[in-house]
Amino acid sequence: MLMFRRVPMIPVVATLAVIAGVIAGRGPDAADTRQTVWLWALVITGLPVVWKTVRGMLRGDFAADIVATLAIVGAALLGEPLAGLVVVIMQTGGEALDAWAVARASNAVAALEADAPRTAQRVLDDGRVEEIEAAAIRPGETLLVRPGVLVPCDVLVLDGVSNVDTSRLTGEPLPVRAAAGTPLPSGAVNGSGALTVRAVRVAAESQYARIVELVRSAQASKSPLQRLADRWAVWFTPFTLLVCLAAWFAFHDATRVLAVLVVATPCPLILAAPVAFIGGVSRAARRGIIVRHGGALEALAGVNVAVFDKTGTVTVGRPSVAAFAVHDGADAREVLSLAAAIEQGSGHLLARVVVAYAEAEGVAIPTARALREEAGRGVQGEVNGVHVAVGSPRYVREVLPALSAGLDAFDAERDGLRAYVGTSGGAIGRIEFADALRPDLAVLFAALRKLGVTRTVLLSGDQDANVARTAEALGISEYAGDLSPEDKVTRVAALQASGARVLMVGDGTNDAPALSTAEVGVALAGHGGGVSAEAADIVLLVDEPQRVADAVAIGRYTMRIARQSMGVGIGLSVVGMGFAFAGLLPPTAGAVAQEVIDVAVIVNALRAARG
Repeated sequence: MLMFRRVPMIPVVATLAVIAGVIAGRGPDAADTRQTVWLWALVITGLPVVWKTVRGMLRGDFAADIVATLAIVGAALLGEPLAGLVVVIMQTGGEALDAWAVARASNAVAALEADAPRTAQRVLDDGRVEEIEAAAIRPGETLLVRPGVLVPCDVLVLDGVSNVDTSRLTGEPLPVRAAAGTPLPSGAVNGSGALTVRAVRVAAESQYARIVELVRSAQASKSPLQRLADRWAVWFTPFTLLVCLAAWFAFHDATRVLAVLVVATPCPLILAAPVAFIGGVSRAARRGIIVRHGGALEALAGVNVAVFDKTGTVTVGRPSVAAFAVHDGADAREVLSLAAAIEQGSGHLLARVVVAYAEAEGVAIPTARALREEAGRGVQGEVNGVHVAVGSPRYVREVLPALSAGLDAFDAERDGLRAYVGTSGGAIGRIEFADALRPDLAVLFAALRKLGVTRTVLLSGDQDANVARTAEALGISEYAGDLSPEDKVTRVAALQASGARVLMVGDGTNDAPALSTAEVGVALAGHGGGVSAEAADIVLLVDEPQRVADAVAIGRYTMRIARQSMGVGIGLSVVGMGFAFAGLLPPTAGAVAQEVIDVAVIVNALRAARG
């Protein structure tokens, strides 16, 4: 068992034994010496292989290893240890290649748990604050969430104003303005202001904990992909046994039967797929595509539905200025200049976006003075003697009451995220924000359709109206917004239940359960990866969704080469079985012939690495 667990050692030991037998067998008793060395080596290296196959058969697993096991046992019983050793070398060598082709298992649950909030600040009755374990929080307790800290459990804000980043949980690209009465999920990141909150539920029952459990359940219920070799063995193994029976009844020659078994040992089945997978994995890596296991390439070859997350996947995941407008003939560049001057002193994410937009437009940004910011509402200050306010329409009205009528006329209740600019000189401006679409998505969708991915679905935790606009812009007819991580899993599972083979593409923590559920999960990790990368089967190291089509193409090409190699190898093995059946190919010669077939299979399978 120890030897089996260290599978790569078995082909090495068997190979050394063959060489040792040749070297030792040079005296007057050369033949006996060789046979003894090879027989003991066959027993030592063959037993783990035989035991593994027997255990599999007891579990009802009748895979490609059965013919090899019969050949090993037959070679030992009939005094043909060299033929048996060759079978051991090719069988265990193929398994070693298979293990090499399979990368480490996903560690998504561990990554999620490592990222979970660990501590919390509990507010005592006398106003003091003490640090406690997040697991010790009880519903109804008052907590303090400082800037830059994870929300430790699902809470309701009691006091304070801040901007909270919930993007990795909800898919919402823009920060949430948190004030009294705002519910916040565990795992969200508090922004600029301290918040006093009340715990709504214990950490173990919070939204973040539900995401962890969803990933765990998805990985536990996801059926392992049956080896391609084992699927082919369903018909090849019975065929081989029938030929062996025919040889026995026709000739009553056990050696002839052994020769058929040896030449029929399904090394082409065992070798072709892992060698092709290794080539495909290498080819993908050169494109910045990390394939976590060979089974992902096989699954990629069969996908026909692509599900995309919105935020950070088909969009860039960062807000940008979509439009800037001014009211009643004001000078747009001057108003933008004043707004950028004020925003330059703010720590808000959207303030940095406004400054970057002004710089890109080539607008000069003067220095602002007497800046005063109210977290989550707006900022005001003096620029060249002009009083300027930037923020919500209510905030601008409060700072500059004379602009109220103008703000009302300027459609202050437009949909979507926006900020308003007001000046003491009477000028009014409106800044509209949006999460920009990635370029060249039409090329990606066209490439996927050409590869046989016939349906594209857009799923997001973002607001349904935003998702609808994005889907319309991309020409996607199937979409849904306001989805929780559980909802995404349900949608993916429903597609699978209808017969679809789903490719899921995402980038956030909220996508991890759906990535684990889909046949193939693809994570965009250009900004660092994290949990979504751990849950996925494929990781794109570059922030380019277009590589998704490259991954599907590589998967399809790799499987085509693997099947071709297996078909050619099995065809040659069948020809060899014919010669062995006729008595023209003794066991040792049959083993050598099988080696030649294996080399041909390997050379052909390596074509998967080209490109």
